[in-house]
Amino acid sequence: MSADALAQLRDRIRESWADTTLVRITLGSYQGPDRTLKRLQVRPVTLKAGRRLSLVWQHQTQDITKNYEFEPGLELLMALLSADFATGHLATTQANWQFERRSVGETRLHRSKPTEGQRSVIIEHDRPKSRAVDRHADWLQRLGVVGSQGEVRRGMEAKYRQIHRFIELLSPVIQSTEESSSLPIRVVDMGCGKGYLTFALYFHLIEHFPEREIRLSGLEVRSELVEAANALALDCGASGLTFHQSTIAEWPSEPVTGMVALHACDTATDDALAWGIRANATWLVCSPCCHRELRPRIIAPEALAPAFRHGILVERQAEFVTDALRATLLEWAGYQSRVLEFISPEHTAKNLLITGVRRPDFGLNPEKAVSVHRLAALYGIQQQHLARLLHFPWPAREASLP
Repeated sequence: MSADALAQLRDRIRESWADTTLVRITLGSYQGPDRTLKRLQVRPVTLKAGRRLSLVWQHQTQDITKNYEFEPGLELLMALLSADFATGHLATTQANWQFERRSVGETRLHRSKPTEGQRSVIIEHDRPKSRAVDRHADWLQRLGVVGSQGEVRRGMEAKYRQIHRFIELLSPVIQSTEESSSLPIRVVDMGCGKGYLTFALYFHLIEHFPEREIRLSGLEVRSELVEAANALALDCGASGLTFHQSTIAEWPSEPVTGMVALHACDTATDDALAWGIRANATWLVCSPCCHRELRPRIIAPEALAPAFRHGILVERQAEFVTDALRATLLEWAGYQSRVLEFISPEHTAKNLLITGVRRPDFGLNPEKAVSVHRLAALYGIQQQHLARLLHFPWPAREASLP
């Protein structure tokens, strides 16, 4: 097809938008300056304000979503295909269109049959959402989160949102690693408290992997919470769910499928991550809390020195650096890491979730060691607890430092 391929693609997108046959648009073969950007996914959505194009920039460790009115969104797509992306795929209920930009002035647009079973999907973001956790679940009632009719009890709204969001975020991590396996699923929840999220995870696993053996252990140091949680598990018929009075350090290292540590205070998050790595966990999930270790050790980069006069900014930099180091150390140790927003910051400032999925080529990644060195050096950091537990190789000149 001629060099007018991009203009013809614009026309096809506009037509599919007008007759509501648009399913999705994918921009690939990214050639721009952002090395973390992989692709751009576009779908039609319906909001209270009307129909929009929802653009999702898919990076290595995060997705960024922005919604546009149709014409501005379309022009942005055309500009991106002219410069940064070399391919574009338009899927409609009538046909598929593949755009290719091979060189300056040379473009092609190829038509093919629609994908089997492909249908137009207008996502209504403002309609009532399906819930990852059934409000009528017996264990939710017994824990006092909901009433007998499934209504969330007063004062438990934030807890229910946390439970729902936890399963919503963890589900794709588990599915991506477990769907092709038939082995038992063994998970440890480090510091489970009353067990709200432990019960949620257990029954999620039971529902989605009914043919698999599920064994989930919740660790908690307060004996009264352990006793209450075990009694509840027995009442709910959760035969594969047990709670133990134990610290992270006391729990024996054994091969597991997954490790969870939510709101483990300060370096307890590092203890849990190190335990999971030593246990060859397929996936790791933690929600850090109380970042105290690095705050007194951070030395302000020259450009940030004026900002470090303010204690709150030092505290937030300490949180940022600590979790950035943890995520990069996971990459060094053989995991693909992501840092996500756990729940809205309006409910708690401690709202990050760090996930790690073991790579197929599991093993140490020397390139990531350089990244850890550079980040630590920027802030004058000479040691960190997770790095110490993993015996991370600091530069020789720092090897003797505490």
